[in-house]
Amino acid sequence: LSLKFGDVGNLKGLVIRFLLTTSYYQLSVQNWFSLHKLQLLYNHSIQATFNATRIYAPASYSYHCEHVSSLQRYDALLIPSSANDLSKLWEVTFTDFQIQGFNIQEGHFAYAKDCATFFSPAILMGLVMSLILLLVLAYALHMLIYLKSLDRHYEYKAASAYFAQMKDNDMGDEKEPLRSSGNESDELGNQQFYKIYI
Repeated sequence: LSLKFGDVGNLKGLVIRFLLTTSYYQLSVQNWFSLHKLQLLYNHSIQATFNATRIYAPASYSYHCEHVSSLQRYDALLIPSSANDLSKLWEVTFTDFQIQGFNIQEGHFAYAKDCATFFSPAILMGLVMSLILLLVLAYALHMLIYLKSLDRHYEYKAASAYFAQMKDNDMGDEKEPLRSSGNESDELGNQQFYKIYI
């Protein structure tokens, strides 16, 4: 796939060539395309060649990335093909990059597979902050339960236990006859009752 600039000033002889490959993967049961190399040509001669990494998508999709670049600050998806190559003298950066090499319908891109991974720095930071907040919440709940149990403990400890001796005056000196198997027996009615308050 070649990108030509036509008659745009100094870029008239510049061509950016994308070398795409397609492969069938049994695990996903579909074809995937990948950007294999990127070449910069000026006046029909190759000036620089970059190997592309992690630029792939299902063949029926397009690929999209905010930055595809040879610079480290943009995660360097384009790597110079050789240490002795002139590619080191070039810095290439595509902003809002989208490409689709196969199965193009009506000149429009298909649904895009984005390069943003699940564990991007922003998502990782959010997960770490969520974990910290959960730990703080768990610690606060633990301390709240611990304080309630302390309150109950001190309530029991502070309560004075005493024994109150109460007499039933109604039964005074009255004797109650008991009958069992024909014999009479007497039982004293002045029983002592104890109540315990805690």
